[in-house]
Amino acid sequence: MRRRTSLAVAVAVSAGLALSGCSADAGPKLAVSGAFMPQPVDDMAAGFLTVENSGGSADTLTSVTSDISDDVTIHRTTDRKMREVASFDIPADGRLDLERGGSHIMFMALKERPKQGDKVAVELHFEKSDPITVEVPVKETTYNPQQQ
Repeated sequence: MRRRTSLAVAVAVSAGLALSGCSADAGPKLAVSGAFMPQPVDDMAAGFLTVENSGGSADTLTSVTSDISDDVTIHRTTDRKMREVASFDIPADGRLDLERGGSHIMFMALKERPKQGDKVAVELHFEKSDPITVEVPVKETTYNPQQQ
């Protein structure tokens, strides 16, 4: 009897560990790549990057902060019109592309104007995931990786 109880406990513990592992794998798993900021020519700048979600559930980019500006917003460009939005969805097993001519980050009223070769610290805030800090390299004003 004791042996069956021990076996039953071992099976229950193993099943519990397996289930908890599965549920942890179901959450968003975010990674940022391709970040850049064209060197600004006035007191505002744009930022571009890709957020990849290899996890099993969606997340949402809710805001962006940076020491370079107290007014950092996210924008969607549709029909050549830029509009501020409250958030961007990042689908499960999908990606969010912030790129020239499309959705992007806007830095208004820059406290300082970064130069090509500098790096700007940016913190991305999400609905579910912990914030991600990215060192965004400043590229030449006309830089566009889609045309490289």
